[in-house]
Amino acid sequence: MTTLGLELPTDPRWVNIAGMNIGEILIDHAYCEQKAASSCISLIVQYPEKVELVEVLTPVVAEEWGHFQRVLKELKKRNIPLGRQRKDLYVNALQAQMRSSSNYDENLMEKLLLNALIEARSCERFKLLSEQIADDSLRKFYYDLMVSEAGHYRNFIELAEAYMPAGVVRKRWKEILELEAGIMATLEVRGDRMH
Repeated sequence: MTTLGLELPTDPRWVNIAGMNIGEILIDHAYCEQKAASSCISLIVQYPEKVELVEVLTPVVAEEWGHFQRVLKELKKRNIPLGRQRKDLYVNALQAQMRSSSNYDENLMEKLLLNALIEARSCERFKLLSEQIADDSLRKFYYDLMVSEAGHYRNFIELAEAYMPAGVVRKRWKEILELEAGIMATLEVRGDRMH
């Protein structure tokens, strides 16, 4: 088991391929940050009565949007236009595994755990980039983001436990981690995507 609870570490080839496609990685990363901010906004809009959720996720929206702006600056430094958003096969495969329930709080738990997992995997990838990529400034950039994303991952787990019994959350989290490992094992190793 890797850090962050992930069952399957990223294929070691990914960081090498990503290093050769840094423009593509930065473009994909920009959209990942934009989607992370949008996802938090959606949760706030869908669950406005959940006071703790609103309080915890509001600063995360600002932070994710700040990360989006930071990635845009990195692109600009390299004269790389943002380009179009790409299909995220990883997130699509995860979403297909999420349960839909008639229970309001169970649905919220699923959404929070999905977000936690995406943040955990992003954090793991940022760590790899911060340790292994050749560009010194990007190593520091990804180290800073790794520290931030690790906090976000915990936020989502703690919020799930605020609205559902901790035992239920832990059991489902373990199931989702196993599903994610299966998805990771079947996805092609691509150096032009963050996930």
